[in-house]
Formats: sequence, structure tokens, C-alpha cells
Amino acid sequence: MDNQFIQEQNYQRAKKRVKAIKGYYIHAVVYVLVNLFISGIIIFGLMQSGYSFTDTFSNFGVYSTWIFWGIGIFFHWMGVFGFKSLGFSRDWEERKIQEYLDKEEERRRF
Repeated sequence: MDNQFIQEQNYQRAKKRVKAIKGYYIHAVVYVLVNLFISGIIIFGLMQSGYSFTDTFSNFGVYSTWIFWGIGIFFHWMGVFGFKSLGFSRDWEERKIQEYLDKEEERRRF
């Protein structure tokens, strides 16, 4: 019974991790597609207003969404991949408790 509970807990943890990774990748794809569309519209509009293609890149509007949304996607990436690698994820306390319990159980055996 206890082994089945641990397996279920591990499965739920893995499922949550996969969902977070999938969410990040979806966010990254949407980021690229939407920003390409927005930049294309702005460049097209500026060229209709008399700007040359190279002059359009001096306009902050062309790349501003890339920068500001990029900051947000960076923190999303850190939340999914970066901060967790530091060891202080949401289940960090749970893992540390389990580690100490395992050590205590090992001491009792000897």
C-alpha cells in the first residue's frame, strides 16, 4: 500500500513537471509567432508611410514587444528550468524531509 502511494505521488509530480515544460514551449512558440506578426505589420505600415526597409528598424515599435514580452518569457523559462535547478522548487521541502527520513531509516537498520 505504501509503495503504491509513493508511486502515485511520483507520477503526479512527474505529470506536473511535464505540464510546466509543455506550457513553456507553447508560450515560446506563441511568443515567436505573435511577435513576427506584430513586427511585420509595423514594418509594413512604416514602409507605407515612406520609411525605407532599413529605416523601419530604427523605430522602437518594431522590436519593443520582443523585448518586453521576452523579459516575461525569460522569467517563465527560469521558473520551469532555471530556479528549479537551484534546488528550491515548490517541493524542495518535501524532498529534504524525505531525504532526512531515509537517512534516519538507514541509521536504524544498522
